[in-house]
Amino acid sequence: MDLRYTPEEQKFRRELASWLASEVPSYGTPPSVHDWPARRAYDTGWQKKLFDAGYAGINWPKEYGGRDATLIEQLIYFEEIAKANAPYVGCNFVGVLHGGPTIMAEGTPDQKAKHIRNIISGAEVWCQGFSEPVAGSDLAGLQTKAVRDGDHYVVNGHKIWTTFAQIADYCELLVRTDPTAPKHKGISWLIMPMNLPGIDIRPLPTLEGEGEFSEVFLENVRIPVENLVGKENDGWRVTNVTLRFERGTAFASEMINLQAFVRGLVKLAQKITSHGATAWEDKALRRELGHLSGELESLWAMVKLSVCEAKASGVPGVGASAVKLYYSELYQKITELGLRLLGRAGLSRSDVAGLPAQHLLNRHLNSLSISIAAGTSQIQKNIIGERILGQAKDPAPAKA
Repeated sequence: MDLRYTPEEQKFRRELASWLASEVPSYGTPPSVHDWPARRAYDTGWQKKLFDAGYAGINWPKEYGGRDATLIEQLIYFEEIAKANAPYVGCNFVGVLHGGPTIMAEGTPDQKAKHIRNIISGAEVWCQGFSEPVAGSDLAGLQTKAVRDGDHYVVNGHKIWTTFAQIADYCELLVRTDPTAPKHKGISWLIMPMNLPGIDIRPLPTLEGEGEFSEVFLENVRIPVENLVGKENDGWRVTNVTLRFERGTAFASEMINLQAFVRGLVKLAQKITSHGATAWEDKALRRELGHLSGELESLWAMVKLSVCEAKASGVPGVGASAVKLYYSELYQKITELGLRLLGRAGLSRSDVAGLPAQHLLNRHLNSLSISIAAGTSQIQKNIIGERILGQAKDPAPAKA
């Protein structure tokens, strides 16, 4: 494996950087985090701009509106987007980064023709209907049922932590289609239009003060059978395709943003003073920031490895769990350092004395959720132990 960039890839980098330098400053600032219609318009507007310029769906086939470029160029894309401080994928996250890739890998020709171009052009926003109140970390324990009735599945159940449900057009939905099968065997992956009768969306406020998550209650929702992705009762395998995309490459731009975040901490340390000296004069602090920068470089190399595996097989490998675990823990260490730098100012949700307290506190709160999103850190450790290291599973508890 060669992690160096080719001349063609460097040329792509220069062209993309030039386009971003022209387009990002003129696009404007993001709206309030509480104005969801405006957030959708802002995020999908930028997605449409990328699409029109040929920078959306970097590695997806041209027949669906993609660029048909290499996955390495997708990594370059993530790097340059972060460097330019371009708008984040935002509410397009679910569709662009794991729902769409799953349909690309597992969907029928009709499903691909219907959704892929719309996803990468910003015409469709997707949400994720995986977790349930009793099936979060143990996702295979989900209880939302889908019963076949002619050409439809009739769905009843309750989903939670459904990201972007209140503005989504479609949902990647996990349902139980065979309640008599072992829990990993009776699951199916459905495309659910969010305008169907029987869908009740209730936003959930978070510690960050935002409402990107919702509870979704489903009562006799009729979903066409043609919206089944993969085969009936094969949804757990399809789900693992989704999760590998989510864990292996979906956070790639955030990892690049963390590098910029650490550079911001260096500037902050050079500004903050205590007892007549700046925080930057503390050798231990400089050593800690240096170690964190080195760990971020190692993490980025792991992402490149995951992308190379995806290039060879079509989906990221199980090593994506190692990427996700490393990222979650490193993210928390970096934001904890940021709050230590702020001292008492880190207790405020508003900026204090010119210090970015609001930004650092919100990032730290977000880092706590990342250790849960896309599978908890404990689940990732189990996957690494069992599927990568070949360790034996814990023995089942003895029956009374």
